[in-house]
Amino acid sequence: MSEQRRHEERRVVIVGAGMAGVQTAVALRERGFAGAVTLIGAEPHQPYDRPPLSKAVLLGKAEGSAFDIDFEALGIELSLGHEVTGVRPDDHELDTERGPVPYDALVIATGAQPILLPGASGIPGVHLLRTLDDAERLRPVLAEQHRIVVVGAGWIGAEFATAAREAGCSVTVVEAAERPLAGALPAEVAAPMTSWYADSGAELRTHARVERVEPGSVLLDDGTRLPADAVVVGIGARPATDWLAGSGITLGAHREILADDHLRTSQPDVYAVGDCSSFPSGRYGERLLVHHWDNALQGPRTVAANIIGETPSAYDPVPYFWSEQFGRFVQYAGHHASADELVWRGDPSGAAWTVCWLRGGALVAVLAVGRPRDLAQGRKLIEAGARLSPDLASDPALPLKKTVLP
Repeated sequence: MSEQRRHEERRVVIVGAGMAGVQTAVALRERGFAGAVTLIGAEPHQPYDRPPLSKAVLLGKAEGSAFDIDFEALGIELSLGHEVTGVRPDDHELDTERGPVPYDALVIATGAQPILLPGASGIPGVHLLRTLDDAERLRPVLAEQHRIVVVGAGWIGAEFATAAREAGCSVTVVEAAERPLAGALPAEVAAPMTSWYADSGAELRTHARVERVEPGSVLLDDGTRLPADAVVVGIGARPATDWLAGSGITLGAHREILADDHLRTSQPDVYAVGDCSSFPSGRYGERLLVHHWDNALQGPRTVAANIIGETPSAYDPVPYFWSEQFGRFVQYAGHHASADELVWRGDPSGAAWTVCWLRGGALVAVLAVGRPRDLAQGRKLIEAGARLSPDLASDPALPLKKTVLP
């Protein structure tokens, strides 16, 4: 059988119709894959992008965020509203609620699912913000300017609080840790972000644990009762991999799929990409689990190249994400550890500032608030493994690229 004939008869099945799954399907066609491509999505909606959900869609400025892709023209079969229940790698078959689905290559792109607040499920007025349906349920809540309690002061909590304040709602954010973004940023970097809440008219309560949610209120463990017409839970997400039980696909400590540096799983012909999987980073010397949009955009190119028989370079991107909150554009590139040297650029009490992390003098991460040029230059310097002068880098008037040591 000719190589072309073999490719035309192969069937690639992709589980997950978010950014990672959609981009994998598109990348296969862009690279000339002529076989069957089936994209299975649990939601009934046309595949859509998630970032607008906490912004334009939530505020009613857009009806949706469907990808502008002609799947029919690309010969990509969509199977939507379709739950996958398991996979049998030895048989090269998926188990689904509609029956078994055979594959030659399987791509798992199921993303992450929100962590639920214990005891809050089924209580009226409790919301998550992960799907298009979630955003549509929350739109009238914002439009009616309800009193809202947000549980969790992470990225999604801050973005939702921003939208709710823009809509004129009364907003209280409760965070169990001592500061916002406690799991993502060191205390000295997160500290200036605390004032952003009050500046926007939102109340931030730290060291605040939820004892229970009741209809119309949230009870904290110190006895405080917060009135709440609606409660929005944003306490994190975990890989959506429960359905892989018994599959033989190796999972990590966070229940994520352990992919290799080409995004292959422990089972033959099965790949994993996006929020549901981690990969070993040569650049950072550790395995990375990246729950951000850019990872779901970049990884599919590696997966597609593998499936069509190319030999791509190891997948080792510089992680990147952005967040719009309280009138500020926050961007982050790279990956830092607590032992890395921290260099400030600018006054953190001002509107624009940057933090750089150095390891052995090399730039490994950068956080830019209102300084997109720092981010753009910093990202390139991280990719290049550039070493910076801490003294020069601390001068915000000096472009980052001018602080590189010879």
